[in-house]
Amino acid sequence: MKIKSKILIIAGSDSSGGAGIQADIKTVTSLGSYAMTAITAITSQNTTGVLSIVPIPTTEISKQIEFTSRDLKPDVIKIGMLHSANVINSVIKSLSKIKIKKIILDPVMVAKGGTKLIDNKSIQILKKKLLKKVSLITPNIPEAEMLTRTKINSKEDMIYAANILINLGAKNVLIKGGHLSGSTMIDVFLNKKEISIFKNKKIKTKNTHGTGCTLSSAIASYYSCGKTLKKSCEMAIKYVNHAIGTGPSYGKGHGPINHLNTINIKKNFR
Repeated sequence: MKIKSKILIIAGSDSSGGAGIQADIKTVTSLGSYAMTAITAITSQNTTGVLSIVPIPTTEISKQIEFTSRDLKPDVIKIGMLHSANVINSVIKSLSKIKIKKIILDPVMVAKGGTKLIDNKSIQILKKKLLKKVSLITPNIPEAEMLTRTKINSKEDMIYAANILINLGAKNVLIKGGHLSGSTMIDVFLNKKEISIFKNKKIKTKNTHGTGCTLSSAIASYYSCGKTLKKSCEMAIKYVNHAIGTGPSYGKGHGPINHLNTINIKKNFR
């Protein structure tokens, strides 16, 4: 497989490998792109929850972003866990220096086990400063509720919340509907010109750790190769669904998905 593009991932580390930087690298690699990283925090966690979070100093986060990009200019930047106001401000400052236009923001706010990963001040700065600088934001329903201060119980509620995010300055929004009840998975893509509803059969499993990180990195990978944002979302959703359906069932809690579902190993390597 020939490497197609370069992705810079700004996110936290997940020691269990299912989410965060680890999931991002696996996803970007399995879809044929080159992954670079700027780690914002180190977490100790497994499939049952988060034990601890150790933040990386903001100066070191900025160095990772700027020094890496100076040599290896990314085609797309994917942003994940930004756990404090200082981190968000330093990332915004670095983004203005490296001038990359294609940016995917996954607003990581709550871990799968329920641990809150961002404070209220940080949410406000994200909404006021970062939202307008990115190409696409990809909140799940709890994250969209926190960002818009609305309750989401239906597809119509998702569209309403997405419009609020557009009015706050977002260019494109993908709200993920995995938290809604029902047998059909509904995801809403929206901007000022169009609305697209992606419908897929919901897979019944507890093993969905890292799906948000994986989806946003998959979108970044497809987007970096010249696909439109809408098409990138559509293809990334299919990739994640297949990753969930072929998951390895590891761990006692919310297990990881199968990031390698796109890779065929040649016979001479078996």
